[in-house]
Amino acid sequence: MLTIRLDGSVEPRPPVRLKDVKGRLFRAYPGDVVFSKIDVRNGAVGLAPVGVKPICVTSEFPVYAVKECVAVPEYVQLLFRTATFRRILNSMISGASGRKRIQPTQLEKVRVPIPSTPVQRHIASLWLDANRQLAAAEADFVELVAELDGYLRERTRDFESSTQARTFVARFKDTRQWDLKGGRAAAFIAANTDFVRLGDCSEECTHPVRPWKKPDKSWPVYGVNNRDGVFLSATKEGKHFKAPYKRIEKNWFFHNPTRANVGSLGIVDDVPHDAITSPEYEVWRLTGGFLTGFMALLLWTDYFLALVSINRVGAVKQRMYYRNLAEIRLPNVPMSMQQSFADRRARMLREINTSRRMVSERTTEVEEMIIGSRSPELH
Repeated sequence: MLTIRLDGSVEPRPPVRLKDVKGRLFRAYPGDVVFSKIDVRNGAVGLAPVGVKPICVTSEFPVYAVKECVAVPEYVQLLFRTATFRRILNSMISGASGRKRIQPTQLEKVRVPIPSTPVQRHIASLWLDANRQLAAAEADFVELVAELDGYLRERTRDFESSTQARTFVARFKDTRQWDLKGGRAAAFIAANTDFVRLGDCSEECTHPVRPWKKPDKSWPVYGVNNRDGVFLSATKEGKHFKAPYKRIEKNWFFHNPTRANVGSLGIVDDVPHDAITSPEYEVWRLTGGFLTGFMALLLWTDYFLALVSINRVGAVKQRMYYRNLAEIRLPNVPMSMQQSFADRRARMLREINTSRRMVSERTTEVEEMIIGSRSPELH
């Protein structure tokens, strides 16, 4: 089965047994164009990946084999994603609100520009080259995170046994709560008595803001997820707020208490002076011991997420409040090592941002070439 993301990437899901699937399935082959009836207007259209087979989709994901004597698959994918084509798609939607679909028969009737195949390949190559550069920059960042993860594991005693093993030993008097997570956290601390308590190097930031007191002012509201970290989520007028929000500042951190274990944590970058976030999020800042750039990188490691998992509280819906985060223990990392990781992180983020700007510029150029307002320069 496939997952089609709004950025056009297509990834395989874990395999499923046919008897567990309701409804009909349809085969897709590498290079086929696959789209979501519901989200194609938002960019959920891509190419079935090479090297993954057999691939199946449900009836919600129409599949088209491209006639390569007429069109290049990568060009067709770009065509679907242009703003012009999306406007056409949005004029076609039907169905109940929130589940509006675009039917294949509607899509097939749309007239589109199909230049010669050399021009199509040239247009597609411009976009693909920019995206390869971005992918390479992002891969370098992933490698840096993995390097830090390995470094932290080497400095930790009994990491695997205390965080993941089926059996471990913990003393009752050392546990903050008598459950599996509390036992693991106690075993981890007992094995690493010289580690630093994160709460001794940080403090919670609870600065309430009451936006409704300025009803006509537009407030920048920030969110956090495990893909982008901290990001601008919305801009809302003060009159639409019903509860106090929390003020955030550059180099502070905040996380989603219900999704921290899957990476919804991040550092606040450059934000306006009136930036705020949801009262549901936990906001905190460092007071010493760790550099902000180093901590921002550390939050992305599987090492840290494992510690988040064993320090959460609750049963069905587990949460990571600041008071739980404060109990996490971390190795003493020399400042010179922290600075090295922080500097490399900053350099890689600059490269990623430069690559993203290039992708954005190329996307604009490619769209202009597709709709004919810019002439492609073949060499």
